[in-house]
Amino acid sequence: MDTFDLSRRLAAEALGTGILVATVVGSGIMAETLTKDVALALLCNTLPTGAILVVLITVLGPISGAHFNPAVTLVFTGKRELPPQEAVLYVIAQIAGGIAGTMAAHLMFALPVIDFSMKMRTGGAQWFAEFVAAFGLVATILAGIRFQRTAVPWLVGLYITAAYWFTASTSFANPAVAIARSLTNTFAGIRPVDLPGFIVAELCGAFVGMLLMNWLLGRPEVRGPVKIAETSR
Repeated sequence: MDTFDLSRRLAAEALGTGILVATVVGSGIMAETLTKDVALALLCNTLPTGAILVVLITVLGPISGAHFNPAVTLVFTGKRELPPQEAVLYVIAQIAGGIAGTMAAHLMFALPVIDFSMKMRTGGAQWFAEFVAAFGLVATILAGIRFQRTAVPWLVGLYITAAYWFTASTSFANPAVAIARSLTNTFAGIRPVDLPGFIVAELCGAFVGMLLMNWLLGRPEVRGPVKIAETSR
């Protein structure tokens, strides 16, 4: 990431978030077009989202770090791996890219470029689900970077694929994506009025995930259990 200047990194963040949102919104529109079965539509929305995350993180990760998510950007800022002034620009690029992604999806399906969502997603269960979704995403990223960096694209893609189904909110886990999804009155939408609860829950979940993983992944001071291989020496 250090070999690319800031303008290229910001472009990668905007492009990646845009393609991610276009995939989420576009696959939701396609699913609604092809079936009235909500469970099948959700599956049709889930698989492309998990798949595109693997692709985007693999190809854009070396440029910008492939955050595509203000919550993730704030985590890396909290870990002092990204300067605050650059983090602000990352977040702006992510939000702008996400909005462009919604617009692109609408244009592909001949819908109004902007169509504010009427889909209600609110309440304590939904907010807690977003807390859990963001917490798990951050834990996956930080542990993946520590133990299996090359597998991070797959780990994130698989986590989001699973979280679509085990969270009541279908795992937005991303404030930029949530904002972009408020501009589509389709399967993937969320009412603009419901955004604050989702965004606060996502940021809180990411922060708690960072705190826990900082402790969990910290270097142990006490020697662990003797390994079987050591007993034969």
